[in-house]
Amino acid sequence: MTQESRRLAGVLLIVLPAVIFGGASLLTMLINDPAYQANPLRQDLWRAGHAHAGVLLLLSLIALRYVDEAVLGARARSFARHAIPAAAILLPVAFFLSVLSPDATEPNALIYLAYVGAVSLVAGVLTLGVGLIRRAPPAQSPGRQAASHIEDA
Repeated sequence: MTQESRRLAGVLLIVLPAVIFGGASLLTMLINDPAYQANPLRQDLWRAGHAHAGVLLLLSLIALRYVDEAVLGARARSFARHAIPAAAILLPVAFFLSVLSPDATEPNALIYLAYVGAVSLVAGVLTLGVGLIRRAPPAQSPGRQAASHIEDA
């Protein structure tokens, strides 16, 4: 793993407890906050924000294990490395900030950040996927090549 990927993985692992804290906060509000309980839209969007944050952070960590193996130029590799974690920020921010008011009946304009996050996610995983498909298969040792010819017969 390159130094850049390792550093980003470290940052993501440091951020992950914030997602755990957010889950505990949502649970506390669900149990103790009548204003939160009275607004199903806010509950749904905050639940979606929390879920997206956790899943996309984990996806970001998994993608970092592959990004350095992909056949991509330096800029494309950097894009793939950062686009997925960017989505892990943009999507939850869109869900959380679009219904900050306890009496919100519809999301505000910040909900459109979810589309930006979705585009970032799709572009990042497609770039990484193409880079991994372009990678040549590892060369076989001469002994392994002979064994594979025997197996084919």
